[in-house]
Amino acid sequence: MTNQTTEATGTPAHLTEQTHLQPAIQAWRFYLNDQGRSPYTVKAFIADLNLLDRFLPPDKTIGEITQKDLENFTKWLENERGVPCSPKSLSRRVTSVKSFFRWLQRGGVLLVDPADKLPQRTVSSPLPLVLSHPEIKTALKIAENFRTTVPPDARPYTLLKLLLETAIKKGECRNITLNHLEVEDPQNAFLFIRYTNPRYRYKERKLPLSPEWVASFNEYVTQYEPQERLFPWTSRRMEYILEDITAAAGFEKRISFDMCRWTSVLTDLIDGVESEKIRQKLGVSKIQFREVHQKLRRLAIQQGYDLGEETQAE
Repeated sequence: MTNQTTEATGTPAHLTEQTHLQPAIQAWRFYLNDQGRSPYTVKAFIADLNLLDRFLPPDKTIGEITQKDLENFTKWLENERGVPCSPKSLSRRVTSVKSFFRWLQRGGVLLVDPADKLPQRTVSSPLPLVLSHPEIKTALKIAENFRTTVPPDARPYTLLKLLLETAIKKGECRNITLNHLEVEDPQNAFLFIRYTNPRYRYKERKLPLSPEWVASFNEYVTQYEPQERLFPWTSRRMEYILEDITAAAGFEKRISFDMCRWTSVLTDLIDGVESEKIRQKLGVSKIQFREVHQKLRRLAIQQGYDLGEETQAE
């Protein structure tokens, strides 16, 4: 396959309206990989398009595919294929089809996008659980109390405060090494999130840390003397630490990594932080952030906050 592509979209120059679907699908796969998309996302998207390839006549070219063909495809998936298709799976498959044909049209391969008016099947996923502002204060106070117990333990506060400040994921937290931290100047401390796989370099980011966290970190280092990783324990052990805070605070909801991640960026949104800065903090793509931002707005409204027109704009 030639590597010659159009600069704007990465669409291979050899693709035309007379190209059959399978070569175009493989070209899209190369494009998605080049864009650093998650291998799970790429695998799912390509599987969805392979289903379309199996549904359509084998001699049909991409230029011959119509909106009616795609509507029949979604009906087949939903009612005629003989394999259960959940609303979430159907929604993703429609998204895959629309993304694929949009790429072809924007790359000049197709004059008309047959999926442009294909109805998007939206699925309303439940809102994530978050901590309210009073619950954040209570949880941090409880975690801080562990620092004065006998013997003192700075782990709960160090872990919880880090998650609430940075919105990092569980896997990212586990992979933090001491050289990812810049804490010599507590007023300008940072955490660097690194990825060894070049495919995930777009997720790398620099996250500020507060002087309060640095003080707790120094206590923690004195107590536990970590050698390489910041938290040299299993994910389950760190979850136990969060559960200890939950129990001591008397919460019915269980504090988790995911809850802290959503709580962190919801706090940012309520405080008026720009959407692009929130997206960068999370380390997600602009496409992924659309749904995240909508959920954050709904969470804020649920908690009684008026975001205003400017904050709500995407």
